Amino acid sequence: MTRLPDHVSMLERELHRIFADRLQSLVAYDLHGVEHSNDEAPHQSGHATPTSTHTMAIVESLHENDLKACAEAMSKWHAAGLATPLFLTAGEFERSLDAFPLEFGAIIADHVVVAGRDPFEGLRIDSADLRRACEVQARGHLLHLREGFLETNGRGDGVSVLIVGSAASFAALLASVARLQGLETHDRAAAGRHAERELQLPPGVVTEVVQLAHVTEISAADAMRIFPSYLDAAERLVRYVDGWGAR
Repeated sequence: MTRLPDHVSMLERELHRIFADRLQSLVAYDLHGVEHSNDEAPHQSGHATPTSTHTMAIVESLHENDLKACAEAMSKWHAAGLATPLFLTAGEFERSLDAFPLEFGAIIADHVVVAGRDPFEGLRIDSADLRRACEVQARGHLLHLREGFLETNGRGDGVSVLIVGSAASFAALLASVARLQGLETHDRAAAGRHAERELQLPPGVVTEVVQLAHVTEISAADAMRIFPSYLDAAERLVRYVDGWGAR
């Protein structure tokens, strides 16, 4: 059983104070990333670090005063090691599944209920929504790599920043692809190896990039060595997900 960090209990108490019985559920997610410090939910914004604890609160209603009370506590929450919580009103999560299948699918696959009921019980991500989202993200990632490389003017230090800055989103995309194909794993390196097999790439080509998800810097020489195979993997991934409809 995953042990919840102590500051999650602090957050639970404060949300009960702010929302009282309007707090329906509080879940923590991506805890495997917190434990190993090599994983991060790509959709979490707001002062998240590799070791931040990610949470989502489902509330009956959300008013301006609620947001103000949470905003006043945010500095303390960040200092304690909490990423900015996601707040949704009752029913909002279910209605958003088709809009954010990758992001919310990852939460459903890896969460712990802290308080209240499990808000995801009985919910599932539609495979067609997930396939479409994977293709959109894969194509966007490829365009980002191409444009980013041009903006480096071919300089190794710039390519280093490009690779390090995009590795986490690439790792998350590969995890989503693996999940769509029935591989439930919290180990993104395993998802990377799965991608290498499916894309018919040499072992290590993808996993080397995935392992950079929380590295802050690599050498220019390593960047120039890694980038061609990284770009090739991104191109193959686009062709792969584009062909899903024919499978």
